[in-house]
Amino acid sequence: MKVALDAQLCVGTATGIGEYVAGLSRALRRQQLNVVELREPRLDPWRFDRRVLWDQVILPLRARASGADLLHCASGTMPLFVGMPIVVTVHDVAWLHVQAHARPYARYYFGRFSLERYRHAAAIVVDSFFSRDALLEVLAGIDRAAVRVVYPGVAQEFCDVARNGGDGRTILAVGTVERRKNLKLLIRVLPQLKGARIVCVGPQTPYARECEELAGRLGVAERLELRGYVAREELIALYREAAVVAVPSRYEGFGYAAAQALCSGVPCVVSDRTSLPEIVGDDGGIASIDDAVAWTAMLEAALRGDWESSASRVRAGAIARFSWDASAGEVKRVYEAICGKGL
Repeated sequence: MKVALDAQLCVGTATGIGEYVAGLSRALRRQQLNVVELREPRLDPWRFDRRVLWDQVILPLRARASGADLLHCASGTMPLFVGMPIVVTVHDVAWLHVQAHARPYARYYFGRFSLERYRHAAAIVVDSFFSRDALLEVLAGIDRAAVRVVYPGVAQEFCDVARNGGDGRTILAVGTVERRKNLKLLIRVLPQLKGARIVCVGPQTPYARECEELAGRLGVAERLELRGYVAREELIALYREAAVVAVPSRYEGFGYAAAQALCSGVPCVVSDRTSLPEIVGDDGGIASIDDAVAWTAMLEAALRGDWESSASRVRAGAIARFSWDASAGEVKRVYEAICGKGL
């Protein structure tokens, strides 16, 4: 069996979805599947018009030309017409809830338009039980059993990180600097964390400027580093050296930064919203998103090194839970059920 995989979001500065697609592709090949990655390097996936052109015109043409038995749309969007069974991974429904700042046409395309397309998928995969429940709330008439929860894996580089106990000062925040990631919460508590700094890595939006202005007003501008998109080697080094990973997001369909922290053996503190308590469980700190006192106390403890041994102790369990081989095995079973034959 041949599987066509939409890999367009691996082009350029790949974020969480690009990480998902790349990891899934490698793991599916280890499952002895014939995977054809479909992408067009000349199209910028972060330009809306180019994304629609890819999704609705080029992707279906290339999927049909590939001779694949099914198409896996792993980035949350689907073409109107393709002529073969489609598996879609729905990472979240954030476009319906927390992207009010985006342009109306983008909110429609990634929100309601995509939602209606999911009804035509042969199978739906989601990243967490939270995402499954959130999807079912807005997609009436879909059988709960038809939506398969498959945790994404964490890349081996994170599982191989050799921790040095942390540097006692770095609060690492990983992900696009946008409003739902709630970086301002960390900036607001930074004046109470003597000697600490925030290092934030990921693509920036206009929200980044608001964060810089807030840091300036609070007198901590020199302790906020917005590094933008960084090379893989630098990211791995930050996980090795950081005292704590903080994920104060208001909305996450999965929470890659938290899963990567757990698999790297880094203490982490996450908000009590959406999927984050599910992903972290008892393996990290969970603070109310509006409780600055709780965030300050937890970050202080992590910066002192109080949580280092606990993070090391739960690491093996996290690596097993967020294994790409286990994830790909579940996805393979989804493919088998659609095609009605073994691979």
